[in-house]
Amino acid sequence: MHNFGDVVLTEIQFPDTFEIKIRPALVLFEDYGNIVVAGITSNPKMQGIKLSKKDGAVKESVVKLNYIFTISEKMVKKFLFRISSEKKKLVKEYLSTKLV
Repeated sequence: MHNFGDVVLTEIQFPDTFEIKIRPALVLFEDYGNIVVAGITSNPKMQGIKLSKKDGAVKESVVKLNYIFTISEKMVKKFLFRISSEKKKLVKEYLSTKLV
């Protein structure tokens, strides 16, 4: 079972190329074997919630909350770390502004 705030290493299919790559993603929620995640990038120029080594990231990263998709639990390769309560709050606040 994966919970909100977990960062996992997962297979991601890129919509523009249909390529499948292994990338980190932030779990938003899991339901019936499907996991809704937000992509994570190491490109510091991207918009989103910043993650640092202090947060548990291997390198400075950004949670791209404009890149949300559903994966199968079978696509998750590894649990990496869990973000802090403060970062979870930022994610919730950002998403709530988009869902209004």
